[in-house]
Amino acid sequence: MAVTIKEVYRNSYAYRAGCEAGDTLLSINGNDIVDVLDYRFYQLNSDLELKIRDTKGVVHTVKVRKPEYEELGLEFDTYLMDKEKSCRNKCVFCFIDQLPDGMRESLYFKDDDSRLSFLFGNYVTLTNLSEHEISRIIKMHISPINVSVHTTNPELRVKMMGNRFAGDSLAILKRLADSSIAINTQIVCCPGLNDGDELRRSLSDLYDLNVNLIAVVPVGITKYREGLYPLTPFTVEKARETVDIIEEFGEMCLKTRGKRIAYAADELYIKAGYDIPDAEFYGDFEALENGIGLIAQLREDLHDELDWRDADDSINSTVSIACGTSAAPYLRELMDDVEAKYKNVKINVYPIINEFFGDNINVSGLIVGRDLIKQLRDKPLGDRLLISSAMLRFENDLFLDDTHIDDVSRKLSIKVLPINNDGAMLLDAVLGEEGEYV
Repeated sequence: MAVTIKEVYRNSYAYRAGCEAGDTLLSINGNDIVDVLDYRFYQLNSDLELKIRDTKGVVHTVKVRKPEYEELGLEFDTYLMDKEKSCRNKCVFCFIDQLPDGMRESLYFKDDDSRLSFLFGNYVTLTNLSEHEISRIIKMHISPINVSVHTTNPELRVKMMGNRFAGDSLAILKRLADSSIAINTQIVCCPGLNDGDELRRSLSDLYDLNVNLIAVVPVGITKYREGLYPLTPFTVEKARETVDIIEEFGEMCLKTRGKRIAYAADELYIKAGYDIPDAEFYGDFEALENGIGLIAQLREDLHDELDWRDADDSINSTVSIACGTSAAPYLRELMDDVEAKYKNVKINVYPIINEFFGDNINVSGLIVGRDLIKQLRDKPLGDRLLISSAMLRFENDLFLDDTHIDDVSRKLSIKVLPINNDGAMLLDAVLGEEGEYV
């Protein structure tokens, strides 16, 4: 497969060699270019021989000499350069299968593409990899790769993922580990399936593979599960047992490897009624995208900001924060500290019950626009409303229910500001020192 060049950056090495937009890149140094991983890997050499087919259909060779590892200067229509691979599994816990009808089409696509793991940190199951792709990951030393493992018990993995090859694909983990590929893993923990002794087994097996990270997150259960596998939500007791297993294992890793390796999601600590650990517990915060360490990081960032800033009684405003019910008590505690320093600042923290997905879903990132409008319509909101940027898609415009942020702002008659999980940004927004928050 060849790929069409969308743009050649001006004054780049490819530009000076005569490459033009619309040309087709066939190969680099005899290696076929199929997608962005091929391009990124083979362009790193200092002496390159590009086989190009121009817009007239003429194939010719272009030679480029450049410093090793410097960019060649070509841009393509998509990151992947071909069609994204969809998931072939039917996982019993799949969140997409629990979505209601009528949402935007892109939300129903299940990706399982190893290239997205490398490019954007997406987690893949390994069930979609061909031998060519496995060999390429090893040859190119693509690292880290993020893998949704869920269990290292082959038979249980087949059951949980609804794919008869799911157990066999665990062998790929060993091949990657033996080739010194850094592996980050994720376990969606489902009570009665892969918790308890099965979780202990998975942690132990992944330790033996010397993985870099094990993120354990609780299963999310929406109200749209008719006809699906009968999953059980976490109870307080089950959450405590799960966190205890992970912390005990983490302490062992800390002693033997100098790093915990395994972490439980904030949601598990909240469900267990345990205190969220301090920031030091999470090391370099490698698992934030899994909801691990978010509260600890925000708490540390915000307190650092409060410590060096001067109190200012001239700041006089009222602001509101809308968040998931699980995060609300922690945000309220942090905002109490802000109010203690800034005497004329009033901060409302409103926990939003997730009526759209059901009250089993209580994280901020899954709050939708219509729930915000319904539950805040009669509340005193003050000067501005702050929400987590995780509620919105990448463009920061639409909630999961396709409500536009401007619609929320208009119907609540207030400015709505999406904020990242960043203490300085949050404090700026609370105090009215507005800038670019996302």
